[in-house]
Amino acid sequence: MQTKEKIQGSVISTKSITMIAMFTAVLAVMAQISIPMPSGVPITLQTFAVALTGIVLSWKKGTISVLIYIILGIVGVPVFSNLSAGIAIIAGKTGGFIWGFLFLAAFCGLGIQRKHIVTGSVMGIAGLVICHLLGVIQFAMLTGMGIAEASLLVSLPYIIKDVISVVLAFILGREIRKRLIRADLLS
Repeated sequence: MQTKEKIQGSVISTKSITMIAMFTAVLAVMAQISIPMPSGVPITLQTFAVALTGIVLSWKKGTISVLIYIILGIVGVPVFSNLSAGIAIIAGKTGGFIWGFLFLAAFCGLGIQRKHIVTGSVMGIAGLVICHLLGVIQFAMLTGMGIAEASLLVSLPYIIKDVISVVLAFILGREIRKRLIRADLLS
């Protein structure tokens, strides 16, 4: 029999809590695989991890997992790239990208509900566009750059890697999701 906890009027299983926590940890670990860049926005595997989280857990649980990751970082747990943490990171030059991860996870989670991998990937890429847009806007505001100049510095160099990350996350995540559902570890 599955243990369930009542949270604000809805029922969430122990399995779901465990999966959310596990993917939050995966995201924190993947954020540490980082290559510093002169712009201050590092190349990381966060985009892949966020997309994978949304795909495997679906939109609601995936977004919750990413939100927990962000909250952990805000309160001081060193989960952001290069073992950084704190409100200053969220309010800093890379903070817009971190907030954008919520949209990336949600759109990837919605995309996995589509039967066709191309349609799902397009939805994930739409989430990626929102993520990049938020990142560019915050970066531009904090540096005094224009949107076009900031885009060339902190979005364009990363976009190919990020699109590939989302597509690979769909290919891998779809299979992981199927296996977890078959094993009755994911509902």
